[in-house]
Amino acid sequence: MKKAFMSLKFHDGCEDKKKIDDITKALLDADIENVVMARDVEKYGEANLPQGAKLMNDYAFPAMKNCDMLIVEFSEKGVGLGIGAGYAFAIGLPIYVIAKTGSDISLTMSNLAKEIIFYNTPRDLTSKFKEIVRRDFK
Repeated sequence: MKKAFMSLKFHDGCEDKKKIDDITKALLDADIENVVMARDVEKYGEANLPQGAKLMNDYAFPAMKNCDMLIVEFSEKGVGLGIGAGYAFAIGLPIYVIAKTGSDISLTMSNLAKEIIFYNTPRDLTSKFKEIVRRDFK
């Protein structure tokens, strides 16, 4: 099973939790487990992080080093998504951008991405990522 660090613009609320859960299931069906800071570290806003801890420096960047790829959900843009993608690119991690069909992908993100995948529902991602695992991670 491959491991992906997944980043997305997260807002508190059930809709974003459902998005994370649905994409996670689609990726698991493609033999990819994911790490998501909002879920795994921040516990959807319920975690008590140590005083002075920096989410990206102390958690996200070290976690990326232990992953096979970065998946950026880019239906909504965010500065942190670009910072994470830049870091992943710098350490040689392949970047796969996923976004709802019709989303605007910035030129910067397009240049960093190994591939951009548009989807209507998270289930659409499973077959595409099965192909990616087979093709890019032999």
